[in-house]
Amino acid sequence: MGHFSISDLEQLSGIKAHTIRIWEQRYGILRPVRTATNIRTYCDDDLRRLLNVATLCGRGYRISQVAKLSEQELSRAVISCDDDAHSQNYCHQVNALLAAMLAMDECKLTQVLAHVTAQYGFEQAILRVAYPFLQRIGVMWQAGAVNPAQEHLVTNLLRQKMMAATDALPPVQPAMARRWVLFLPEREMHELALLFMNYALRARGHHVLYLGQNLPITELKPVCAAYQPHAALTVMTAVPERHEVPGFVQELSQLCPDIDLYLYGPLAQLDFVLPANTARLGLITDFLALADATALSAAAVT
Repeated sequence: MGHFSISDLEQLSGIKAHTIRIWEQRYGILRPVRTATNIRTYCDDDLRRLLNVATLCGRGYRISQVAKLSEQELSRAVISCDDDAHSQNYCHQVNALLAAMLAMDECKLTQVLAHVTAQYGFEQAILRVAYPFLQRIGVMWQAGAVNPAQEHLVTNLLRQKMMAATDALPPVQPAMARRWVLFLPEREMHELALLFMNYALRARGHHVLYLGQNLPITELKPVCAAYQPHAALTVMTAVPERHEVPGFVQELSQLCPDIDLYLYGPLAQLDFVLPANTARLGLITDFLALADATALSAAAVT
């Protein structure tokens, strides 16, 4: 069970701490316990209830109305809000996903993801809802409020959705497109960003050789000889070790000296000198701009 401070609740829910205190004192929506030093702490149930309350208040409900709802009534009201086609507040959708994750409610997670995809399109659903959702999970992980089962439920569901969306795209012929190799370094298993990049490139008419997780980089040399890509891209989240990153990038450049190399992820942002054919991508929007620009340049050549 997680233990949150009121500042944690503010960060995770988007509701100001002052407002949370008023809701707690006036309407009793939360029931914190106090530590031996008289500091309020909140549990998973408090966070889940606050997320649901925030969702309803954001949809126009009065807090005085919401405070009277039982847990079951609150959940039903949040579910019914998913049919509101006029809602453009992504925070509500993120809160709904967080509440469903905490309850291990796979059906609700699927329902919310389907709703936002139908409303915004797959790419915008990932950018505007799924990515902020994952960032919130990261904060909760640091606070000890997410267990491995909850994290696996979310990542595997998003992985499934990304693969299904990619599979639904029309095929691209490699001879007629800019060619990319996408891979994760050996022992790197954090695949969601790379899967989204795979989708985005294919949706823009690029051809992708997707090699996935845990690839020994020595395998890239024969791959490049056979496939002759224009570029390769990798995401470095947990590996290599921080002190090994410059050497890894240098080796990667030497194995693939004739193509553009792109690095994404937290470890790619470390301060070290890049080889001449290598570039960092700081934000996912930087990558999307690159994918758009290179698709246009390839079209101009053809």
